[in-house]
Amino acid sequence: MPDRFDVVVIGSGPGGEGAAMKLAKEGKTVAMVDRTPRVGGGATHLGTIPSKALRHSVQQVIESRQFKTADYQSLLADAANVIDEQVFVREGNYERNNVHTIHGRASFTGPNEIIVSTSGGGVEKYTADSFILAPGSRPYHPPDVDFAHPRILDSDSVLKVQDNPRTLIIYGAGVVGCEYASIFRGLRIKVSLINARDRLLAFLDDEIVDALAYHLREEGTLIHHNEEYDRVEADEQGVRIHLKSNKQIYADYLLWAQGRTGNSNDMGLEELGLSIDERGNIKVNESYQTSQPHIYAVGDVVGYPSLASAAYDQGRFAATHLVSGSCEQRLVEDIPTGIYTIPEISSVGLNERDLTRQIIPYEVGHAFFKHIARAQITGRTTGMLKILFHRETLEILGIHCFGHDASEIIHIGQAIMAQPSPGNSLLYFINTTFNYPTMAEAYRVAALNGHNRVR
Repeated sequence: MPDRFDVVVIGSGPGGEGAAMKLAKEGKTVAMVDRTPRVGGGATHLGTIPSKALRHSVQQVIESRQFKTADYQSLLADAANVIDEQVFVREGNYERNNVHTIHGRASFTGPNEIIVSTSGGGVEKYTADSFILAPGSRPYHPPDVDFAHPRILDSDSVLKVQDNPRTLIIYGAGVVGCEYASIFRGLRIKVSLINARDRLLAFLDDEIVDALAYHLREEGTLIHHNEEYDRVEADEQGVRIHLKSNKQIYADYLLWAQGRTGNSNDMGLEELGLSIDERGNIKVNESYQTSQPHIYAVGDVVGYPSLASAAYDQGRFAATHLVSGSCEQRLVEDIPTGIYTIPEISSVGLNERDLTRQIIPYEVGHAFFKHIARAQITGRTTGMLKILFHRETLEILGIHCFGHDASEIIHIGQAIMAQPSPGNSLLYFINTTFNYPTMAEAYRVAALNGHNRVR
């Protein structure tokens, strides 16, 4: 393997993959460095893929009602099979496109030089004209909580539990906390979800959040709002969390789900003058360049939006700028949000709070899944599709969905919202013929429901 490349990409998650593949297609010599033995990054091995594969297996258990035979370890094994397939695909892509993969921990020794510490104890040196940093992120650990204790988990270690818990505390009711609350409750594990705020997922539309909270409670999840921890105690049998309200909650395990930290540490970045905040996020400009113009950063390590889908695009855009010196492409303003609770949530565009705050005249169209023929056929009748549109122009302003396959359904609306005027119009859904019966038909139902309100 050569020791000099046009570009070295550090991190093989979605951001690094997007960058490496774009650079290889542009004829650059590229090396991909990853600290783990297999490519794919945290999204493949610790986050997106394993948690969503686990969720799918739990969904099947719920639908088959085979709770007595459901075993947490066997469900994790199903997720491991998906991970293996994903790694196989990515390794093949890198090999076909002549991207050299290097396994070990990279750190800079100069603006154009890195050393890679391998698992075998060796150290290798590489130089490059440019670098793209995509090291990802890790769960945030407050210093007063003992994560070395086997009964205190984060979103990485929860995927390595060796027994079948009966009770679980989840501290943090953001996306990760809500997803795991529905996953574990789906296995009939008693779940206490502790939220430091007064409602779940406050960035979502209120009606959708209310539907999720109702569904979680109906399934047996205990939700504690406006609560903060004081201290955590753990022994061989379980974990007790003491809250500032003087409450105590005890369970077999505690899952800590309170944000993430960028993996920018121990890379020699400060010595190069790169700006890094208290959560490990690297500061970049609109072209994803750091304060060293030949060093780019993408993905979770630059902060918002911290989505695998966005990271891949960021990697491609950074690579385009590196090659040509400019990039007209930007992340779309309305990035769809996919939250893989059971059922799913997905949204794109503005919610009712946003529109009210901006004094925009809007109207609402609903389609409840219990009225949709396809949902009645499949038995997946929980949920709704909600369209927010301008009362005068009929321009679609936001789409919000709660229910089975919401993360797929949302993209129909996203495609119409992205059209320039007059293409972005509620009339598209009214005047388009949808297959029947389908879940897509919910768009026509919601559009007609909303249009009737403005007559």
